[in-house]
Amino acid sequence: MAATEFTIEIQPKIPERIERLSELADNLRFSWDRTTRSLFARLNLILWESVGHNPKVFLRRVEERRLQQASEDPVYLDSYDRVVSRFDTYLRETPRGEATLGPDDLVAYFSAEYGFHESFQIYSGGLGILAADHCKAASDSGLPFVAVGLLYRQGYFQQTLDGDGNQHAAYIPSDVQDLPVSLARNAAGDEVRARVRIGQHDVQLRPWLARAGRLQLVLLDTDLPENAEVDRGITFKLYGGDLDTRIKQEIVLGIGGVRALRALGWAPSVWHINEGHAAFSVLERCREFVESGLDFPSALEAVAASTIFTTHTPVPAGHDVFGHDMIDHYLGDLIKQLKLSVKDVGELGLKPGDGDGFNQTALGIHGSRYHNGVSRIHRDVSAELLGPLWPQLPADENPMSYITNGVHVGTFLAREWVNLFDTTLGAEWRGAQRDPEFWYRLDTIPDQLFWSVRQQIKANLITELRSRLTTQFRRNGVFETQIERTLRMLNADDPNVLLIGFARRFATYKRATLILHDPDRLARIVGAKERPVVFVFAGKAHPADVPGQEMIRKLFEASRDPRFEGHILVVEGYDLALARHMVSGVDIWLNTPRYPLEASGTSGQKAGINGVLNLSVLDGWWGEGYDGHNGWGIRPYPVNADNERRDREEAANLYDILEQEVVPLYYERAAIGYSKRWVERSKRSVRTLLPRFSASRMVAEYAETFYRPASAHGRKLDADGGSAAVRLASWKANVRDRWKGVKIRLLAEPPPSIAFGSQARIETAVALNGLLPADVRVECLFGEQAIQLREAGPVGDGEHRFVLDLKPEHCGLVSYRIRMYPFHELLAHPHEVGLMIWLSHNAD
Repeated sequence: MAATEFTIEIQPKIPERIERLSELADNLRFSWDRTTRSLFARLNLILWESVGHNPKVFLRRVEERRLQQASEDPVYLDSYDRVVSRFDTYLRETPRGEATLGPDDLVAYFSAEYGFHESFQIYSGGLGILAADHCKAASDSGLPFVAVGLLYRQGYFQQTLDGDGNQHAAYIPSDVQDLPVSLARNAAGDEVRARVRIGQHDVQLRPWLARAGRLQLVLLDTDLPENAEVDRGITFKLYGGDLDTRIKQEIVLGIGGVRALRALGWAPSVWHINEGHAAFSVLERCREFVESGLDFPSALEAVAASTIFTTHTPVPAGHDVFGHDMIDHYLGDLIKQLKLSVKDVGELGLKPGDGDGFNQTALGIHGSRYHNGVSRIHRDVSAELLGPLWPQLPADENPMSYITNGVHVGTFLAREWVNLFDTTLGAEWRGAQRDPEFWYRLDTIPDQLFWSVRQQIKANLITELRSRLTTQFRRNGVFETQIERTLRMLNADDPNVLLIGFARRFATYKRATLILHDPDRLARIVGAKERPVVFVFAGKAHPADVPGQEMIRKLFEASRDPRFEGHILVVEGYDLALARHMVSGVDIWLNTPRYPLEASGTSGQKAGINGVLNLSVLDGWWGEGYDGHNGWGIRPYPVNADNERRDREEAANLYDILEQEVVPLYYERAAIGYSKRWVERSKRSVRTLLPRFSASRMVAEYAETFYRPASAHGRKLDADGGSAAVRLASWKANVRDRWKGVKIRLLAEPPPSIAFGSQARIETAVALNGLLPADVRVECLFGEQAIQLREAGPVGDGEHRFVLDLKPEHCGLVSYRIRMYPFHELLAHPHEVGLMIWLSHNAD
């Protein structure tokens, strides 16, 4: 019988001179401040790597004598003092961004995951990293902001690949003492608790607090002794379990999140729901208003007025849908408190045309007045997908808006660029991230210097890839000679091979294997002796996504084809640490999604701000970012073609771009040793993308477009006991009740032509079916203009006249249309009611 192996952790005492290392480790600002992380890495790089860059664990395991040496080392102490001073200054200063909201404002941001750092595993991918970047930029800008999420013990899986390219998933639970969190306590020092009812019993929630720069995260946990065993596991695993676990997690996040904020004494004025997972927060806030005396329709108006809902999903299958029996079972008590029936609540989650399930996205839309997709293309996709929620509106005019995602520059801009910009552009560049004019100064940086920095960053990536791949190959029994042969083109001392990176979640619509569509042609592209090309692939497929895992295996199989040996590399264990290396170190960032299924995509933005050139299908953010000269765009083949045809045509376009443009341009080096035109394009990438696609710009846009209006609108509807909300809800009910009887007709046929400078009178008669003329707007859409018709008194038979004296400003043949829709001064969006009538000659 084997002996039992025990472990014991011998913890050092941190010298007083450097005791604030613990404070730095407890603030997630370390995730976007490299100088902070370097203080730990310099003490013991091997230990730093072995603990997964976790500063809390590192400080518990580093040798005490090494800490003592550092506390007496003038060089280390100088770095330490500088970092601590910047940390204090950061927390103390009030940036100008705070002025965009009022002194009593607070934004509450709900997300199911947050990807701050590889050592804090409460994220799975892009949604979480975007949420963390949102928080980081909110902290940088000084927005009054609190984030709400779940404290998972088991985050996304750790990935290994075996010798045949099969993915293996390992879930490693976190110990809460290893995480940068602390228990939330009240003024008396007691632990704060919240409670939610799930089904027929209560579940206790324990909020943990994490500091992220100037703001805090509230992370909810059900792993408490007083909870039943099944409930203790609700927050255990990120997106874990079956549909029942999923709805329980979303109840904890949405309803429990609101209650935790109340228990902590916070009173948000703006509520931002990041994807549908937290949509139940709408119901809990409605319950609060109903409890205070409002009826449900009025409560919903009061809640929605201050709520923003962001969707990231471009396909119907990506939206959470629960059966009405589940809603009744798990939320029955709350429904009673709302004084509603299950059918009434079901209407809030109903998306016409999608069956009778309870759709969380529909609830998010119904419970908010500010809705957005995450890129211009995604806005159009979402407007079509969610169009049935506004049944009479054309998709291009429904209330769906967009704010294109951005990335946190401080997190993803390589250290070498930071140093270069500090030296050549001055510290001013840090505050000029949203200033396009400022970034023309990049042209003053000598091309040779710019190229040398790019090569240095690339060499760092090559070193990292060789280390990871060597470990991966050895574990799988690959001989040393074969390892060297496979990695022969990855030379950190001579990083001149064209390196193309593809790293992201392996979902089928992202088409990681599109590059393999014509293997013979690909072999000719990568195998040219004087112009070799290396593709590096990294990413995880969901454990339940068999087709996604098959894509990984297919790429791995191709990497063992003699034609592609050393030219296609598949590296396991993609995480934020590898992501930071890859997005800054490759030469080309490849992205081949099937249009229009890429909601935004941010990895290409991270690459672009580092001077990496994007080669991507013109979908998501790249449809806005590509200007013809800052990378390359693959134009989507018509979407009405079958997928096989689209794949074939777009793969051919990809090969053409590689053969005729990318490879020749990269190797156009002449005597100077680098391609001058490549450097020009690389500079243009940074200059055009950094100011447009930073998280700083994104958060400023949310503050200006959504947060400030939502705060004002919410206060207006909440004032005087919600009297305005009551008035608006009553008005909407009356409009919806009478709208079927509302009609519009022409009183006289407009003239077919007029002389320039004269007027054409348009006269309509509107049957309002008991509504008032002030309840509607009648508009003429004339070219690009929407011109309002004025009310001109009754016509008779209950009709009212609306007229327009149209005086065109230009000659030519112009078409125009007449429409009518309900309007009230308390609407957040003129078309939020979703009703509209167009004048037709066929109308009575």
